Amino acid sequence: MIEFVLDGRSKVSTYMQLVQQVKQALRVGMLEPGEQLPRMRDVAQSLAINPNTVLKAYRELEIEGLVEGRPGVGTFVLRSLAGDSLSHQAELRTDLVDWLRRAQEAGLTSEDIVALVDTTLRATLPQEKPSNQTRVSG
Repeated sequence: MIEFVLDGRSKVSTYMQLVQQVKQALRVGMLEPGEQLPRMRDVAQSLAINPNTVLKAYRELEIEGLVEGRPGVGTFVLRSLAGDSLSHQAELRTDLVDWLRRAQEAGLTSEDIVALVDTTLRATLPQEKPSNQTRVSG
């Protein structure tokens, strides 16, 4: 089951952080169709947030066709976002963990690592853009 974590320093709204975490879990195979998301009240209590924030996130996921709310039962995953690359992710994750350890040993902070990955990703794969960002050209 997914465990939500909030980044209080993020400029991303709380409900959208929840949506993004579910989508990431669906993309890497941590959540699969048929699995139940944590109950809204439990998420609200564990994160000390308004239950309506969790409701908004779950509704967004429902609108996108990723989950289905069943009154009195809970919210369940309808479909995965994991593509054909899922079978390669375990090996790549192992490599990434090793790389992250080396980066930390080299003195990079989490923010340094994110900046390095983001800039390298943009430079290496310029044709791809995350769905939540738009490019502006001047």
